[in-house]
Amino acid sequence: MVKTADKSTWKANYFLKLTQLLDEYPKCFIVGADNVGSKQMQEIRIALRGQAVVLMGKNTMMRKAIRGHLEKNADIERLLPHIKMNVGFVFTNEELIHVRDMLLANKVKAPAKAGALAPLNVTVPAQNTGMGPEKTSFFQALSIPTKITKGTIEIINDVELITAGERVGMSEATLLNMLKISPFTYGLVVQKVYDSGSVFDPEILDITDDDLKAKFMAGVANVAAMCLAMSYPTIASVPHSVANGMKNLLAVAAVTDITFKEAEMVKEFLADPSKFASAAPAAAAAAAPAAAAAKAPEPEEEEEEDDDMGFGLFD
Repeated sequence: MVKTADKSTWKANYFLKLTQLLDEYPKCFIVGADNVGSKQMQEIRIALRGQAVVLMGKNTMMRKAIRGHLEKNADIERLLPHIKMNVGFVFTNEELIHVRDMLLANKVKAPAKAGALAPLNVTVPAQNTGMGPEKTSFFQALSIPTKITKGTIEIINDVELITAGERVGMSEATLLNMLKISPFTYGLVVQKVYDSGSVFDPEILDITDDDLKAKFMAGVANVAAMCLAMSYPTIASVPHSVANGMKNLLAVAAVTDITFKEAEMVKEFLADPSKFASAAPAAAAAAAPAAAAAKAPEPEEEEEEDDDMGFGLFD
C-alpha cells in the first residue's frame, strides 16, 4: 500500500509540474532523447540552468497531463500528435534560437554499437592501423583494401563503412572500436518547436529577415507581372505601367511633331546624331589628362662612358 501511495503521489506531482510549466512558459521544444545517458542529461540541465527547464517522462503521462489541462489552454492540444517515441520538453522564455544552439552544442561522442541505427555516414580514412598481419582476414571480410607496411596493416584507400539510416553490424562496430574511432555524436535533438499555440519545424528558426524580404519581393514581382499581363492596375504594377507609358510617349514624340519637356532631349539627339559620337570622345578627353598624370615618366638611362684617362691597357 505504501508503494502504491508513493507512486500515486509521484504521478500527481508530475502532472502538477507539467501543467505549471505549460502555464509559465509560452515556448518549448519537443526534443528526442535517444542514446542520451543520465550523465549527459545532467550536464545539459546544468548548462541550461536559469535559461530553460528540461522535463522528461512517459508519453502516456505527458499526454494525460496535457489533455487534463486543455480547459485552461486549448492551444496545447497541438502538442499531442508529436509526443511519440523517446521525447521530452524543454521550456524557456529566452530566444528560441539561443536555446536551440545551446542544445545542439551539448553533444558527446559515442562509439558505434552493433544494432544501432547510424545517424550519419561513416568513412574509415586511409591510415596505418598498427595491427599485425594476423588481422588481415578481418579487413578482407569487410572488403577493405590493405597492404602490409613494416609489419603492420595499412588501409590503402578511404572506405565508406556505414551508411546513414542503416543498422551498424557487429563487424563494423568491432573494427571502429579497434581503430578507436567514435563516429557518432548524441544529444537532445529538436524535433518540433511550440510558440504561443503554434507548432513548427526547427528549420523555421533559421529563416532571417533577408530571407523574408527576398520571398516578399519575389511575390511582388509575380503580382506585378500578372497584373501587367491582365492590364489590371495595382500598387505593385502601377510603377511599371507608368514607366511603360512614358516609353510609349517618348516613342510617339520621336516620330511626330508633338513635344514636351521629357521628349526635348530625345528630339535633340535625333536631330543631330553627331552628339551621340561626341559624348564618348568628350569623356575620353577628360580622362586622358588624369591618365597621363598618373603615369610617371620613366627615367632615362645614362650612358656609361669608358674613360681610360689617357692611359692604355698595357701602358
